[in-house]
Amino acid sequence: MLALRLTPGIEKRLTALAKKTGRTKSFYAREAILRHIEDIEDYHLASRRLSRRGKRVTLDQLEKELSGKR
Repeated sequence: MLALRLTPGIEKRLTALAKKTGRTKSFYAREAILRHIEDIEDYHLASRRLSRRGKRVTLDQLEKELSGKR
């Protein structure tokens, strides 16, 4: 269970959208989270990895290595 506090403006927009479409406000809140959570997780993973010291490789290098073409 999750409770959110929204600004009055966002609450008004969300309510209007729900009424226009026949969906619930919870449906749209869930959809917004699902669409963005992966990007946020990826950002934090990349940030942690960039803070480590070590060898860096380009995407091209990695793809060549994984395909065995070195």
